[in-house]
Amino acid sequence: MKNTVLTFKNAKQENKKLTMLTAYDYSIAKLVDETGINSILVGDSLGMVMLGYEDTLSVTMEDMIHHTKAVARGSKNALIIADMPFMSYQTSVYDAVVNAGRLIKEGRAHAVKLEGGEEVCKQIKAIVDSSIPVMAHLGLTPQSINAFGGFKVQGKDMDAAKKIIDAAKAVEQAGAFAVTLECIPEKLAEIITNSISIPTIGIGAGSACDGQVLVYQDMLGMFSNFTPKFVKRYANIGDQMKHAFLSYQEDVQNGIFPGTEHNFSISDEIIQKLYGSGE
Repeated sequence: MKNTVLTFKNAKQENKKLTMLTAYDYSIAKLVDETGINSILVGDSLGMVMLGYEDTLSVTMEDMIHHTKAVARGSKNALIIADMPFMSYQTSVYDAVVNAGRLIKEGRAHAVKLEGGEEVCKQIKAIVDSSIPVMAHLGLTPQSINAFGGFKVQGKDMDAAKKIIDAAKAVEQAGAFAVTLECIPEKLAEIITNSISIPTIGIGAGSACDGQVLVYQDMLGMFSNFTPKFVKRYANIGDQMKHAFLSYQEDVQNGIFPGTEHNFSISDEIIQKLYGSGE
């Protein structure tokens, strides 16, 4: 069944948990989509797990459009949400609407996600008024890593916690259809989830959220630079891939691959004539 923003709204009302995973290319998107996952996030995390950047700040609109198009070709039923990269929406409301429109029109996303609270509510409202669904993102917002002084849990003191609660209510009022809560205390996420009518999608925010999202490379053990505390490792695909690569290397070096079963044949008569033609 095709997932839409109404799927998110109804899930909240019916107390059904939502599932979201990242994908950045056709093959992975197709696999994720076939499992029935509700939503695929084309995250700007691609800067780190696909392009090898130290953070998400260098990701461009062209990067996001390129990868989102590939995901859209592989997904038939999941709601595709594309991240708006750093400085694609902070500069002005006009830029926010134009760039959100590009992710929908060129990238074929169904919705966009942007980071921030009250300071981006004008952008959220303008994008929504342009008939583009917006997911907000609060807590640890990776595009603000320099302002935060690193990847740190947010909302641990009274003022910070209240600010996130107020921000959640503000983005809901601005028209966001859902909000990602990243790296905040579980109890705070529970308060927010119970305080707003739109779904909360947690990543390092506890089980009280209306849904969860993970980077697929993290959950499959394919990204070993670091593993966040909130990640559950569901498989060690990275180790399996390295083992397969090594086995392939050994087979080629030892003349085992390709074997007879991998080769194509030609009649001996033609081969004899070919040898003879060279005399």
